[in-house]
Amino acid sequence: MSALGGGGPKSVATLNRRLVLEAPQDVPDGAGGYTRLWSVVGTHWARVEPHSGRQANGEAGAISSAGFTVTVRGAPVGHSSRPVAGQRFRMASRVFAIEAVTEVEPRAMYLDCRCTEEVSA
Repeated sequence: MSALGGGGPKSVATLNRRLVLEAPQDVPDGAGGYTRLWSVVGTHWARVEPHSGRQANGEAGAISSAGFTVTVRGAPVGHSSRPVAGQRFRMASRVFAIEAVTEVEPRAMYLDCRCTEEVSA
């Protein structure tokens, strides 16, 4: 057993969700703008914990926004498999935008990714 964050002892077995890590790529659209595409960077086994949510008004109507902590195995800073803010995790049709990444403990064996999932209501 190892400690993962402030939630008390957790086992590696709690990394039970397979998530795809995606990075944004802006591609010129030929009209002076760009189109944002997402490319797969890798996959991670993760623990996904929900937090508080809220409802807001978006351009096309109401948007439900929920916060999550996604815990994954650590990777060295700069390594292509280490998540960074601005990337996203995909789990089937669900998308979790990564807002911040922190090391869980000094040895950085695990990373906590603060994420937001937005769903049109």
